[in-house]
Amino acid sequence: MKAIVVREFTDYHGAELAEMADPTLGQGEVVVDLEASETNFPDILYIEGKYQKLPPFPFSPGLAGAGRVSALGDGVDILSVGQKVLVLPQYGTFAEKVVAPASFCFPVPDAMSCETAASFGLVYQTAYFALMDRGQFTPGETVLVLGATGGIGMAAVQLAKALGASRVIAASRGAANAEFLHGIGADTVVDVSGEDMRDALKDGVMAATDGHGADVVIDPVGGAVSAASIRAMAWCGRLVVVGFASGDIPKIGANYLLVKNISASGIQWTDYRARQPERVHAAQAEMFDLWAQGKLSPRITEVLPLADYAVALKALNEGRARGKIILTIG
Repeated sequence: MKAIVVREFTDYHGAELAEMADPTLGQGEVVVDLEASETNFPDILYIEGKYQKLPPFPFSPGLAGAGRVSALGDGVDILSVGQKVLVLPQYGTFAEKVVAPASFCFPVPDAMSCETAASFGLVYQTAYFALMDRGQFTPGETVLVLGATGGIGMAAVQLAKALGASRVIAASRGAANAEFLHGIGADTVVDVSGEDMRDALKDGVMAATDGHGADVVIDPVGGAVSAASIRAMAWCGRLVVVGFASGDIPKIGANYLLVKNISASGIQWTDYRARQPERVHAAQAEMFDLWAQGKLSPRITEVLPLADYAVALKALNEGRARGKIILTIG
């Protein structure tokens, strides 16, 4: 099969489109012939050898894809050959085929394209559990999303709105992003690109909430904007650390946690897939249902052939991507 192949840890430009052995099917597993793959910032970390888990060489990156089941391993009775699925493996979706446990696959509605299904992968699952589990979000609350033009940010904005937030505030660098963010459901957009970002974020959130502040903060960014967001939080607010796209792991001011009864938590979504697969399946079914109702609509800003994977990763690495960049396969 054709795949983006990593033979040694390297800059993401150093992977290559090449032939790779077809995946071997094991008990409880399925092979999926992929039509589309989601691109994510962790794909870069996998290629560079900076992710928490280091796969054996050679491997193909890619954390989410969509296609059709082409083979079933022994003991698989929840899927059928030819069925369209979203697959969320450990890695491997930058390829024509991927093998994964059947529990890592999610039936896709007939009316949904594989490109759209792939864009529902890692980012929506992460945003859902960040909001609902770690953030303990309840309808009527205010949600502040940092890095809102990125994949997880976009998903968090849309999910918060679809699940009943009274106000969704999107923080982003540059006023030019405002139209895009309002278009995906943000009620208020705060520009954090200026030198006075620390005060601008707090002032913008407080003005939008009549001084109440944000009940939940979803933070895929880290760095200075993460530290600044704590000043914009409500009493008993919940900060959820999702990642560090800025490359800077922030120091959280414990004094703010104390005086405002704020809690801070983190999320590693793959733990839910491993430990609570039934909840992951229920979450995906709920999100597909919200899509069918017109309440969720992943924004795919670019569709590229598999060979152009480095173009997609460059846009992610430089923070230029708005929404999702999808690779088409086959």
